[in-house]
Amino acid sequence: MYAVIETGGKQYRVQEGDVLKVEKLDANVGDTVTIDRVLLVAQDGAVKVGSPLVDGAKAMLKVVEHGKGEKIIVFKYKPKKNYRRKQGHRQPYTKVRVEALQA
Repeated sequence: MYAVIETGGKQYRVQEGDVLKVEKLDANVGDTVTIDRVLLVAQDGAVKVGSPLVDGAKAMLKVVEHGKGEKIIVFKYKPKKNYRRKQGHRQPYTKVRVEALQA
């Protein structure tokens, strides 16, 4: 059984036991987060597609850790004008484990 869920403006294909990095969630380590935005559920060859969401479907996610991603360098400049700006960015994320999928 797998499902397609949406969190943080992105979509993820998940199964029970998967570990994935999602956009930062407002939860402590060890908490269980329920995601109600389930777009698709596939179970035993039967696929149920929501319009836009599948009714009654949920995904239970357990927060494993919080962290920051790799550093991205943003460099802006204008030629011949002595304008240069160098800026770094590290996107925060939450690592979660899929505990259960309910259809």
